[in-house]
Amino acid sequence: MLRSLLIGNSKNTTTVFKISPKRFSSQLTADKYAVKRGDFAKLSDEDLSHFHSILNPNQMITDTNDLIAFNQDWMKKYTGQSQLVLKPKTTEQVSKILAYCNERKLAVVPQGGNTGLVGGSVPVFDEIVISTASMNKIRSFDESSGIFKVDAGVILEAADTFLAEKGHIFPLDLGAKGSCFVGGNVATNAGGLRLLRYGSLHGSVLGLEVVLADGTVMDSMHSLRKDNTGYDLKQLFIGSEGSLGIITGVSILCPARPKSVNIAFLGLESYEMVQKCFQTARSDLCEILSAFEFMDHDSQLLAAKSLKTTHPLCQEDETGVDSVPEYPFYVLLETSGSTKEHDDEKLENFLEKVMGDETVVDGTVSQDETQLRTLWTWREGIAEASQQFGGVYKYDVSLPLDSMYSLVEAVQERLKKLNLSSTEDESKPVYEAVGYGHIGDGNLHLNVAVREYNKEVEKALEPFVYEFVSKHHGSISAEHGLGFQKKNYIGYSKSEVEIRMIKDIKHHYDPKGILNPYKYI
Repeated sequence: MLRSLLIGNSKNTTTVFKISPKRFSSQLTADKYAVKRGDFAKLSDEDLSHFHSILNPNQMITDTNDLIAFNQDWMKKYTGQSQLVLKPKTTEQVSKILAYCNERKLAVVPQGGNTGLVGGSVPVFDEIVISTASMNKIRSFDESSGIFKVDAGVILEAADTFLAEKGHIFPLDLGAKGSCFVGGNVATNAGGLRLLRYGSLHGSVLGLEVVLADGTVMDSMHSLRKDNTGYDLKQLFIGSEGSLGIITGVSILCPARPKSVNIAFLGLESYEMVQKCFQTARSDLCEILSAFEFMDHDSQLLAAKSLKTTHPLCQEDETGVDSVPEYPFYVLLETSGSTKEHDDEKLENFLEKVMGDETVVDGTVSQDETQLRTLWTWREGIAEASQQFGGVYKYDVSLPLDSMYSLVEAVQERLKKLNLSSTEDESKPVYEAVGYGHIGDGNLHLNVAVREYNKEVEKALEPFVYEFVSKHHGSISAEHGLGFQKKNYIGYSKSEVEIRMIKDIKHHYDPKGILNPYKYI
């Protein structure tokens, strides 16, 4: 049935910045994971005086209470001990800071919006946080070519809002768009909701401005779409997670903004039908298909408890917030194009086809912009909903399409077998394991919602999840990166030769290892 949506301390170390673990709501990362501090210098009064010569007082944060937000990740899973946050406004200031830190061997952590999910943007020990939050200027936009140049600290949503006024769109969309920074997106090679349509940042980023560990500035912001002169050096920094340099500027190609957007929210009886629906969509919708997201039933139950609104596929008389139809899987499909009549006709024909052969058993289509946004919340809201019971273990992996959901089923079975999982019994640490993600690029998000972070649960999941992914020839990180969480598991996706080459590159550009230590590899 298809219907319209119902809206429902040393001698020389400064002591005034001493951080007490009691100030944080979770155990320090260094203690929790028994990490040994690297051979780095400790912050001194002389260091602070030097930074004062580069920055204004309001560009330095030393207050214990203010430091907490920079020391803790979004999920409250990782907690560092930084005594200083620096907020440079220019690339020149970043260069001077890094040159000094490299000379003194002071470890640093580049930080954008701090929306990362693998502990890559927060300190482990007392690393200096270099925040790009004050580097937030839009540098230029060429309406003819679509080339957009921005500071690294521009918020993704602000970038897209600017482009919307010019008839263009930023080729990346994330649930965290209201707080994540463009530089951080590039540093982690974020994939997002519309990679199916616009591809990865490896293709859309034209040039970067990056400050290396010794303060050297690499500037390729002038790059054209076609440039075959030598190595494409910018690719080294896309997805490098601040381990090779700090991105301060981004030049990116932005396509014309679609004039017609439709959303269909569908109910399906099996994962096999999800695959069949995608094959048909790719064939029949072709150039207007911009997103194809899938969600399992339990993920929608979690979202319903968090959103407290009626599910899109509920009948009119079903008003309870927990009333989620018993379809095993759901699909959110988006089309975007330039002609509404053309797009509407293609979508209508597609829906008639997949409902006629019972690939899809239920569905609704957005009727206006408000309904479109409402439908997206049932996909984008899962990540936050997974945290509502205490915490969440997140696994962002790539797998062949036919084995993608098998990982979720394997994890659910393992947790039950180990007597760790129950939605009813609050004595069990795991509330639920759910799966959702981007069918178009084989990216599964496995979320294990827990009542508390628990070592027993962690041991049950790791390396089990990574072994499964490796066995099925997938990748242990599709878009969140490696950060702190996955640094020890890179061998499940990369060969010994590849890992050695990565380490060689890291050593070449950051021989003292000051950039984001304890992460990545």
